[in-house]
Amino acid sequence: MGDYHTENTTPPNEVNGLDKTKGAVPETPAKQTLIDRTVDALLTPPKSVYEDVSHELPDRYIDEPRSLRVAVIGAGLSGVLAGILLPAKVPGVKLTIFEKNADVGGTWFENVYPGVRCDVPAHVYQATFDPNTQWTEQFAQGAEIRDYWKGLSRKYDVYKYLQLSQQVEGLNWVDSQAVWQITVRDLKTNAIRIEEADFVLTAIGRFNAWKLPNYPGIHDFKGVLRHASNWDPSFDPRDKKVAVIGNGASGIQLTSNLHKVVSRLDHYARNKTWITASFAGDETSIEPIPIPEDLRAKFREDPEAYLAYRKDMESKYFRHFTGWLKGSADNEEAREKFRTFMNDRLAKKPELIDALIPDFSPHCRRLTPGPGYLEAITAEKTNYIQTPIRRFTETGIETEDGTHREVDAIFCATGANVDMVPPFPITARGEDLSKL
Repeated sequence: MGDYHTENTTPPNEVNGLDKTKGAVPETPAKQTLIDRTVDALLTPPKSVYEDVSHELPDRYIDEPRSLRVAVIGAGLSGVLAGILLPAKVPGVKLTIFEKNADVGGTWFENVYPGVRCDVPAHVYQATFDPNTQWTEQFAQGAEIRDYWKGLSRKYDVYKYLQLSQQVEGLNWVDSQAVWQITVRDLKTNAIRIEEADFVLTAIGRFNAWKLPNYPGIHDFKGVLRHASNWDPSFDPRDKKVAVIGNGASGIQLTSNLHKVVSRLDHYARNKTWITASFAGDETSIEPIPIPEDLRAKFREDPEAYLAYRKDMESKYFRHFTGWLKGSADNEEAREKFRTFMNDRLAKKPELIDALIPDFSPHCRRLTPGPGYLEAITAEKTNYIQTPIRRFTETGIETEDGTHREVDAIFCATGANVDMVPPFPITARGEDLSKL
């Protein structure tokens, strides 16, 4: 059957008739012992690393979901959505949501100053899987937005995951256990504890780290002093002399509403800004833009009509990005349209045209829908002040030109820390990741 199956009779130590053992030097016991020790050392793991390690293979089906502990920090919009969608889409999740406030809503829970409202239409500022057909105004007020998100939380049973009035103060990654240790302070008892999770999602938001400005003498003022985001609901502004510092979104909304009831309003505005009816350039007025009852009834009864309405609004707000490009035809058209709009609304005080209308192109700074704002700053009882503030006094504010204006209350709409750096340490392997 061929050479491959012929019995081999050559002794194992002979090749081509030669004995390989002849002339070979036999290995000494000492040499053999050295080789054995070397082999043993290479094949034996170091005891200091592996001596107590044992691993048990899990006994489960290959597609059986793994149980995962997931912690979410914050119960604003992102936190609420995580509480709805994570359990629905990720089997095996054991979810905990830590929220420092007493309820859900995030910025809409914290901001309760007069006039607080969304600066984009409510119909494009909601959950797409459960939209509200019954918004009462185009730019919904804060309370209505807060109620919508609280309603979603109740409807989808998010509250069972919530730990309210619980402030996260630190995260630490433990390599040996592959878990996050979460330092949590109970704001009701001030007790601190450590909880653990496999994954942590930070949904802490951007507009809740508000801060007062650092003007000289700010703490000498003996009247009411508040940040807009720390509004005191017990304060009655009627017939008071009030100052508002800042002309961002909060300052514009606060000014638009306070001027209706105060005896005098001093509005300190450092920067110029484009005031528009909306991002899409719709008309505005001194009053809110209500959604008519017949239109709301149509939306309630005809989901397809409401979907078409939402899609049309989204096409205005989330497309046409050529208008954001400086020098483009769309951008120049927007500039002229906004300038005409502002010129018309500032006619009572034409000196404000140059003081307020920017030299920069629209969209270089976030556009600010300002229903009622231009009417407010052109009112006789409103002082629009661009002279820099020198200091606060016990009774008011002094500007760099030496003018002192006495007021009963000062509200600082001076923004928040929006650098996206977490307000607590996140450590792993000895490094604070929040500082990298």
